[in-house]
Amino acid sequence: MPIEIHLDRILVERKMTLVELSRRVGVTNVNLSKLKTGKVNGIRFSTLEAICDALDCQPGDIMEFRRDSDEDDEERGEL
Repeated sequence: MPIEIHLDRILVERKMTLVELSRRVGVTNVNLSKLKTGKVNGIRFSTLEAICDALDCQPGDIMEFRRDSDEDDEERGEL
């Protein structure tokens, strides 16, 4: 998956549980758990904004783009 989610790391750094974040953000624990494990196809900007506000962080602290190694090989003509 090219987008990696680092929500678990941020939660540990902030000493916050997923349940507490769920309460602060107004998103179900189940949906936050899916986000944390990368089992979602998208996220609303309003949800991302609420998460960033609750965790006092930036979107880039939570998500990171990683190019698949197969794509790198394809671009170089290596497969």
